[in-house]
Amino acid sequence: MAFRRPLALHPLVIAFVLVSCLAGAATAKQTGQLTVFWGRNAGEGTLREACDTGLYSTVVISFYSVFGHGRYWGDLSGHPLAGVGADIKHCQSRNILVLLSIGGPGNGYSLPSSASAAAVADNLWNAHLGGRRNGVYRPFGDAAVDGIDFYIDQGAPDHYDELASRLDGYNRFYRGRKGVRLTATPRCGFPDRRLEAALRTGLFERIHVRFYGNDTCSLGKGGTYGVVGQWEKWTAAFPRTQVYLGLAPAESGVPEGAQGTVAVYLKYLYYDLLPKVQKANNYGGVMVWDRFADKKTRWSSVVNGWA
Repeated sequence: MAFRRPLALHPLVIAFVLVSCLAGAATAKQTGQLTVFWGRNAGEGTLREACDTGLYSTVVISFYSVFGHGRYWGDLSGHPLAGVGADIKHCQSRNILVLLSIGGPGNGYSLPSSASAAAVADNLWNAHLGGRRNGVYRPFGDAAVDGIDFYIDQGAPDHYDELASRLDGYNRFYRGRKGVRLTATPRCGFPDRRLEAALRTGLFERIHVRFYGNDTCSLGKGGTYGVVGQWEKWTAAFPRTQVYLGLAPAESGVPEGAQGTVAVYLKYLYYDLLPKVQKANNYGGVMVWDRFADKKTRWSSVVNGWA
């Protein structure tokens, strides 16, 4: 996956100084919660490095991208597996949530049947979560992620509701806490047909809505009007779920294959977009795609205080 340095964000330091000096910050609800996707480019650095920035409250490992047909595999795009398990534990020791995202832009996954949903849940439980069945390969060793994110961008929508129910069912093995937390990362157009049935189960504690990429409601194509129109639909449809505003510091390299370089201007974000979306009672924070672009632009180092 190729990335290019976003030209539009080169004046980042200037923008930071400017905004820091301006009075009248956004007055809507702020949570301070920033989620980042990690694992798509070796140039982004290690998982431990991402957590040690102090910028993120959640890191989502991406992607577990082959499943549903008797084969189960993940792709960390050049990152060596050695050390990821230790990094997961390190992040968790800093009270940073670590999730594993399933799906992504590839075509190596689907759930053709109820049996396949059950098999995928079993593999996720034993390979990445709290299960420990002999003979099941654990790529991250004895480290267990805190939950599963659904980033279903290909194939039919069938049986993802069953997968969610089975994953949530493993919480019976925990006392007083959720050992398997569920989140989803749908496209901005409401509803996302691939995730609609799964989200209707009510088992997802948060939704990261992707306002980047080629969709007409993305920030790059729809502007504030397009974003806010769909944002209000998502927040109204799931009032008990935390909804996150998903943005990309640079749109070159996003999974949907958006062309060119589209930057999220900081002054615009601060004075226009965030105050509008933060009016929702279930606004949860900001999701950033991805750590590589964020590291290059230092975007989150500014946005962190506004989320």
